[in-house]
Amino acid sequence: MKINIQEIEPYEADGVVYHADTCLPLIDAFKRKKLKFKALARHTYPGDRLDENTLGLNSIGYWDANEPQDWGLDWHRNEGIEFHFLESGTMPYSQENKEVLLTPNHLTITRPWEAHKVGNPYIGMGKFYWVIIDLGVRRPHQDWVWPDWITLTPSDLTRLTTILRQNEKSIWKTDQRVRDCFMRINKAVNTDVKGNNASRIRLLVNYLLILLLDLLNTDDIVLNESLTDSSRSVKFFLKELEKSLSENWTIELMAQSAGVGLTRFTHHCKRLTNLTPMRYLMMKRLEMSKEILQGNKDLTIAEIAYMCGFTTSQYFATVFKKHEKCSPNEYRLKYAINNFQFA
Repeated sequence: MKINIQEIEPYEADGVVYHADTCLPLIDAFKRKKLKFKALARHTYPGDRLDENTLGLNSIGYWDANEPQDWGLDWHRNEGIEFHFLESGTMPYSQENKEVLLTPNHLTITRPWEAHKVGNPYIGMGKFYWVIIDLGVRRPHQDWVWPDWITLTPSDLTRLTTILRQNEKSIWKTDQRVRDCFMRINKAVNTDVKGNNASRIRLLVNYLLILLLDLLNTDDIVLNESLTDSSRSVKFFLKELEKSLSENWTIELMAQSAGVGLTRFTHHCKRLTNLTPMRYLMMKRLEMSKEILQGNKDLTIAEIAYMCGFTTSQYFATVFKKHEKCSPNEYRLKYAINNFQFA
């Protein structure tokens, strides 16, 4: 099979650009003949191209690893809701910092904002499927829009959506019907030639959703409406912000990235952190600068300032001295002396 990756415009919503996961370790493993792999996909996901008949389906496929592997998929998020299924073998899997060992008939559910990884650090030996459906959302509070070829009745689709949005359980043990459905997906993906199995794939995805509704729609399911509140989207954004402090953030850009209005974003940020958004950003940048000052003696103050998102080294030094009662160089020297005396 030829790996076919198409360069296209990334997803954009509310002024925020989202880039698709490219699964590079999987592509490399396939090229090295470490495993069997087959997928139908769009955007930057690897595989043969899906056509217009399955718009909203981002990727559907499997890998089959029958020898020890030397790769894994590190922490990442997907551009849609993803269903994983393990047909055979074992697979280390982590989601939102919770690690488990998947065994046959385990199914995982990953929402677009939920970080997950496969491997610890390497994947296990097994046959592993996935289906990724784009619902037009990237944050917990946004309304889901299913592809128009999803044929569940409005009441069934509403119930399924509610359960998936208002319940955080991510790993389920399934039955033979789900297993058979994924095995039929296997056949449809394997025999597809330029979209000639689009009808079968649509049918199978719909059937999978019906089976999921049966699986999830139990008396002991616990729903929590607060999981769809906009404050949760802001909380996710603030967590992600720590990885992009060097960017030229404004309060407007932060609100857009969180997917909420400016007033609502400011309200939630103050409630979650007790700080205004821009002050929270500055405090996080100062924390980052102190860590760098402690561990990188060769970097100049100007380099550290830019790394932490300060516009100039002079502004960085002014803000730093105001909060730490010493200059960045004095802080670095004081840390070095204290560290030497302790040693």
